[in-house]
Parts: sequence; C-alpha cells; structure tokens
Amino acid sequence: MRGLLVSFYQLATILGIMLSFWVGYGSNYIGGTGDGQSNLAWRLPSIIQGIPAVALAFGIWFMPFSPRWLVKMGRDEEARNTLAWLRKLPIDHDELEAEYLEIKAEALFEQKAFARDFPDLAEQRQSRLKQQFAQYRMCFRSKDNFKRICTAWLVMFWQQWSGIDAIIYYASNVFISLGLTGGTNALLATGVTGVVFLISTIPAMLIIDRVGRKPMLLVGSAVMGVSMVIVGVIVAKFSHDWPGHVAAGWTAVALIWVYIAAFGATWGPVSWTLVSEIFPLSIRAKGASIGASSNWLNNFAIAFFVPPMLKAWRWGTYIFFSVFLAAAIVWVWFFLPETKNATLEEMDRVFNSQAGEKDAALLREAKQEVSMLTTKVSVEKGEKGHVEEIQLV
Repeated sequence: MRGLLVSFYQLATILGIMLSFWVGYGSNYIGGTGDGQSNLAWRLPSIIQGIPAVALAFGIWFMPFSPRWLVKMGRDEEARNTLAWLRKLPIDHDELEAEYLEIKAEALFEQKAFARDFPDLAEQRQSRLKQQFAQYRMCFRSKDNFKRICTAWLVMFWQQWSGIDAIIYYASNVFISLGLTGGTNALLATGVTGVVFLISTIPAMLIIDRVGRKPMLLVGSAVMGVSMVIVGVIVAKFSHDWPGHVAAGWTAVALIWVYIAAFGATWGPVSWTLVSEIFPLSIRAKGASIGASSNWLNNFAIAFFVPPMLKAWRWGTYIFFSVFLAAAIVWVWFFLPETKNATLEEMDRVFNSQAGEKDAALLREAKQEVSMLTTKVSVEKGEKGHVEEIQLV
C-alpha cells in the first residue's frame, strides 16, 4: 500500500506534463502553423501554466494550517477544529479523536527523539532554525543514517541520469532530430509521449508492492538502456538522410516511446517510493528532502548540458545515457536493498541498523503517554468510559 500511495505523486506530475504537451500542440494551430502563426501560439501555454500558480497564491490564504503543524505549535484546539473541517465530522467523533491522538503522539515522539539525539540543545530550548540544522546533521552523524542518505541520493542520481528529463524537456527537438518534419508533427509526437508516460505509470502503481523495488528498477533500466542504444545506432546510421529512411526515423520515435513507458512503469514511481520509506521516523522528513534535492540538482545539470550535447554529440547523447543505465543496473543489483513491505524494524535489518527499532519503541512510548494523559483528562471531566474505547495502534 505504501508504494501505491507514494506513486500518486508521480502520477500527478505526469498528468501535468501530459496536459502541458497537449496544450502546446493545440496552441500551435493559433494563426496557422506557417509563417503567419500568431504570437499567441507560444504565449498561451505560458499564460495557462500561470493560472494554477495564481489560484494557489490567492487560495492559500483561505486554507487552514495543517493539523500536524498546529499540534507542534501547541494550538491543539485549532488542530481539532481543522480536522473536523477536513473530515466533515463532529469534533467529538471517535474517529476524529483517534486521528488527533495519533498526531499528538507523533508530535510528542519528535520531541522525545530530538531530546534523545540532542540533549544539550533540547535543554537550552534553542531556536527552531538551530534545531532544524541539528536534525540535518543527524542525517550524516551515524554510519547507518549516512548509508540511507547515500541510497536516497543515488536513487535520484540514477533516475535523472537515465536521461528521462533530457527527453521530456526537449521532446519536440528530439523528435525533429529523428526526422519528423515540421514542428506540428514533433508536437504531436510529444503529446503521444505524455499519454504513454501517464498510461505506463498506472499499472506500476498497482504492482509496486507485489513485485518489489529492485526487479522493477532492473527491468526498467534494461529496457531503457537497450532502447537508447538502438536509437543511437539509428541516428548514427541514418540521420544524414531521414527523408530516404522514414521507417528508420519512426522506429527511433517508437523506441523513445518504449523508453518513456519503461521509465513510467519503473524508475518514475519506484524512486520516490524508495526515498520516502528508507529512513527511520526521526529523520524521515529531512532524509527525504535530501533525496529530493538530488533529483532537482541533477535535473538542473541535465537541463543545462543536454541541448549542447544533442547538437555536438547527436547519436552519442543516446549512448551516453545508455552507459549510465548500464551502471544503474550494476548499482541496483549489488548495492540497493529490497524494501518491499518492510516495517521500521525490518528496514533496520535491511540497512544493518537499530535506528528504526529505537524510533519504533520511542513512538510506542509516546502513544502510551498520550493515551494516559487523555484518559486522565477524561476522568477529570467525567468522560472516562467514552475515551477508553479509543486505541492508538
């Protein structure tokens, strides 16, 4: 279930990518596709992508604070009211109370974990900024945490250097370089790329928790690598005369779609799932953010270097990414642990660590304290029988 839920992030991203591709294709017809094409053809996609941003900028002022953040700030009553608004339940509903207690226990756990890891800072009541920096240091302070950080960082490194965003960002240029004449045909092929990307992700979401992470990454890397090699060979052999080798050009286009489908079914959802699940509770948010930083840092490098690579290396660009995919297979096979359906304690065994087990014990302690505190307050209010039915699991 964990892989399915995390994969929705990737699905939402791809849905946005697909819609942007088709908006670009549709706006291409504004004023015709020739020399008289209107400037609105390129301005409209920019305007449309700004609409959600403007809506968010204004709408965010009317959104309530997160219940989890409110509990951390000690604003418990606001947290209860926000939960009631979100769930459309009465504020005294049992399910609402159970969720509130769960959030309360996790907030208490974070306090206990920080006091355990940084007793001096906890006693001195340092600023939240200093506490945040201290928690980031914790990610690198122990060998097992550092191993998890390296795993998350490298997962995103291999994901980006598979070349996926080289294709997604410059899809139209890639298809033109493969012999598709005219910008309209290239934009149409780009739109198909978005559809293939979206469709291939859906079955991956359904099998990720059954098949496992490593098998999916290995198969995906192999299919993507072979596709890149064949495309590179086709470009090297036929790019001098695409009009005379139309079939070869379309074969290369089809292989790009195969490559996209393989990524959408494997590296896309699996990489984000891995980054979100390999860390113990005490550093999960910080560790996952470091993993995400790898994604965007390498993404920047791809966006910067690929245009001159396509111009100078041409077919060599595809071979370049196939080499990285081959290296990714080696890394996944020998160094990436399988984390399918692993609990906190089982994740410790995967990484030869005890951090998750300690965090799990501390979380149980926090839940017990919250339960006892709630029961005590309820007794004082004469509501003991009602609250004792609520269990924190």
